[in-house]
Amino acid sequence: MDMVRTKLSRLFPVVAASAGVLALAACGSGGTTPAASSSTPSTSASPTSTTVTTTASTPGSTPAAAPPVAQPADNGLCRSGDVKLALGQGDAGAGSVYRPLLITNSSSKPCTIQGFPGVSYVAGADGHQVGKDAFREGTKGNAVKLNPGQTAAADLRLVNVQNFDPGTCQPTPVKGLRIYLPQETASNFLPTEGTGCAGTNIPGNQLSVKTVHPA
Repeated sequence: MDMVRTKLSRLFPVVAASAGVLALAACGSGGTTPAASSSTPSTSASPTSTTVTTTASTPGSTPAAAPPVAQPADNGLCRSGDVKLALGQGDAGAGSVYRPLLITNSSSKPCTIQGFPGVSYVAGADGHQVGKDAFREGTKGNAVKLNPGQTAAADLRLVNVQNFDPGTCQPTPVKGLRIYLPQETASNFLPTEGTGCAGTNIPGNQLSVKTVHPA
């Protein structure tokens, strides 16, 4: 019995020491798990930071997407609907008639006009043009401001087309003049019956116009 107890007492320290080694090994292996799991958030954090950077750069593109600044609807120029047209009294000379084209502001607000009106003969029910546009004589004048009821003028020269060779002129009855105010895309019609040249190779200009000036 004494010998058995002696052997057992010797074995207990060895078992205890082995248990301690196993416990330390278990603690050592358990300590590496948190380190592996803690590396996972750093891997997933990278896409998140990229998303934040992309979102943060978006406001920089906002000015390009901003709506355009509204432009004034009225630039103050006389339009076709703002005026009444008439031919003033004229003079005859050298095979031509000289008459002022009178442009009166019939609207309720001031408007400005500057430059050469576009003038041409028209004929037929469809108002088709006869011959070339009026030739522009001289230089562009100063702007003319017309208050309601005020009038400006542009001097016209209307050639007696009977002086041209009929074969070249191709005389054609006309119903009046189509007028475009300077810098305007809509036209006005001014009735005045006469004769124009449908031919475009006449030796001269059947119509001429000068710049607008105060009447």
